[in-house]
Amino acid sequence: MPVIDSFSLSNLASDVLINAGCSQETALKVANNLVVSNLKGHDSHGVGMLPRYIAAIKEDGLNIHATSKITKYNSPFISFDGQAGFGQVVGHEVIAEGIKQAKQHGFAITSLANAHHLGRIGAFAEQAADTGFLSIHFANVYTKPIVVPWGGVLPRFGTNPFCIGVPVKDQAPVILDFATSIIASGKARIAFNKGEALPSGYAVDPHGIETTDPRYLVQEPFGGLMPFGLHKGSGLSLICSLLGAALTGGLTERTAAPGKKAIINNMLSIIVDPKRLGGEKSFEYEIPELLAWVKQSHPESAALIPGENEREQYAWREKNGIDIDESTWSELQILIQ
Repeated sequence: MPVIDSFSLSNLASDVLINAGCSQETALKVANNLVVSNLKGHDSHGVGMLPRYIAAIKEDGLNIHATSKITKYNSPFISFDGQAGFGQVVGHEVIAEGIKQAKQHGFAITSLANAHHLGRIGAFAEQAADTGFLSIHFANVYTKPIVVPWGGVLPRFGTNPFCIGVPVKDQAPVILDFATSIIASGKARIAFNKGEALPSGYAVDPHGIETTDPRYLVQEPFGGLMPFGLHKGSGLSLICSLLGAALTGGLTERTAAPGKKAIINNMLSIIVDPKRLGGEKSFEYEIPELLAWVKQSHPESAALIPGENEREQYAWREKNGIDIDESTWSELQILIQ
């Protein structure tokens, strides 16, 4: 299994994108976003996405030159169309405008419809937290449904991520970012590439029967992933479609056609300046104290705060390199030839 340093991996990824016709600026933005996902331990959202991105470009499902377009402006409420552009590009633009509005009004609500794969939603929460703002994000995934609703047999949802970012005074922010499926679909792809089985209870075959074989999530005939937390994850997944897509003017999974390589995301984001609320002082003081108290749940501080594992992974992988599975590495080599 190749082990690649982050600088070399980012150069490789940007070369792949430039070869596909992207500008150098766009290629660097997307490549850096993907590699940061690898560094933070989320290989499901890392450079392994590039083969599908390139396939989507060839199908005209990903517009490599698109930027976000304002479709409705009623400050501090702003709606955008991503125009099937790179989610890493249009998503950053949308959150930047939301931050601008929140600085003026104390909060902003942005809707983004029709963006190509947004990648790790936590990146947008980090973007807001860097300015001292908390944020909440609901996103859906408009592609062939892959997640089975609780009590169902056939897939009806995307992996539909939910994310909250909370800034912490003089510390790294708390970033809660997860798919509403029990795992992200990319993690099943990586398990398949490595020849590894999934844990029991994670997936079903095309007949709705439990399976540990990840091939049913990457090859026909397709099965499906289960939601996290039984009915709770299933309910939150539905909410992500209702708020992330139906409310933003995006498309819900109901009309997604199979076979397309494009991954379209829609996202509702709420950005808040905590200084505008009555608990400003307690917010600054109480959050660090609460986090420290939670860590004391284990005598060796093994209790994890959301976002902490990603920072630990980042430090280790930045020093020791990033493992790329053989299948993904072979696909990347083909793309740069």
